[in-house]
Amino acid sequence: MSATGPVRDRYAELLRDISRAGVYHLPHLSRSGLEDLIGAAESCAYVVFHVDLAHARDKEGLLAAIGRDMAFPEWFGANWDALADCLTDLGWRPAEGYLVLLEHCDIPRARAESDLVATLQIFEEAADVWREQGVALWCLVDMQADGIAWLPSI
Repeated sequence: MSATGPVRDRYAELLRDISRAGVYHLPHLSRSGLEDLIGAAESCAYVVFHVDLAHARDKEGLLAAIGRDMAFPEWFGANWDALADCLTDLGWRPAEGYLVLLEHCDIPRARAESDLVATLQIFEEAADVWREQGVALWCLVDMQADGIAWLPSI
């Protein structure tokens, strides 16, 4: 056990498992649990992105929030292809791996579920690309509802 604690150590072990990286439903965590998760990612030298989707009501809102909160380059075209391009080339934020927390996903799920599903599929495809390069891209989806049927939990 390290000085960071057993929970954080378990998260770090999970996050280092590149073969499992992908898109998952974020478990309901206490504040300290979320801090442990973020601390574990940072201890792995991962960049952590907090993407607030509370005001995303459609495709444009989803893409705008992701582009803003992940600090995409100016050339980001706010379309599905540009999202895929940016997620598979994070050259402006080089790291050992990435943890993306998509926060407040209940509103886009209720108002633009097909757009949210398309977004998550693009994240999953990007995770596959990064995995082939030996880099983890984790995308954890914060939903209070049961989530989307195909979305596994970590």
